Amino acid sequence: MNVSEQAPGVFFVEGPASNWIIVRDDSGFMLIDGGYPADRGLVLESIRGLGLEPAEAKAMLITHGHVDHTGSAAYFSRTFDTRILCSPEELAHVQGKEKHQVTIGQVLVRAWRPSVFRWMLHVIKAKALQAEPATQAEAWTAEKLRSLPGKPEATLLPGHTPGNVVLLLPGAHAIAVGDTFVSGHPISTKSGPQMLHRMYHWDAESALEATRRLERVQARVILPGHGPALHMPLAEAVNALRR
Repeated sequence: MNVSEQAPGVFFVEGPASNWIIVRDDSGFMLIDGGYPADRGLVLESIRGLGLEPAEAKAMLITHGHVDHTGSAAYFSRTFDTRILCSPEELAHVQGKEKHQVTIGQVLVRAWRPSVFRWMLHVIKAKALQAEPATQAEAWTAEKLRSLPGKPEATLLPGHTPGNVVLLLPGAHAIAVGDTFVSGHPISTKSGPQMLHRMYHWDAESALEATRRLERVQARVILPGHGPALHMPLAEAVNALRR
């Protein structure tokens, strides 16, 4: 993994195949997303590497309920009593009551491609098939979010999943976009702002259309769920998705 401070108090962690974020200010720290289940040790290491204690996390915010973003959530909830928070529209997904995930069948029909086959092997090694839902997760409110480090603001962008969100950290002019769009992925040959392959989306057309809501959001540090951080105006990144 690689840990870098992309904005004051905003630490971006590039994991083996999925990213997470640590946000720290005078009130403490919180996490945004938590990698695959097998990334748990790296998540703990990244926190301690900043001189912080995992048990003191104010919350873990979940951009969406896919297992490569919720892999540490149940552990943090059970072990440290960390609050796991997500959008109301995504709560059933994070709690494991619904499933909006790429299916084995969708992967297998494309597994003849070497990049897809390698990605599939990593997913298995990352213990995605043994993922534990965060049954104690709660729906956030704007007030709850404002009380957390970085004072995040959520914008609902359904498409990748029904309750998918981006999280703006206004003081840092940074935004965690999860998988709304990414800057790279193991099965992609491109780098820079891009949509994930359509098989990963609950509704691929809605996912792309929803990004238009970001064109007026003021942010210049973009933190995706996959690929490196981007330093560019958010509107410019969104426009690049359609080129």
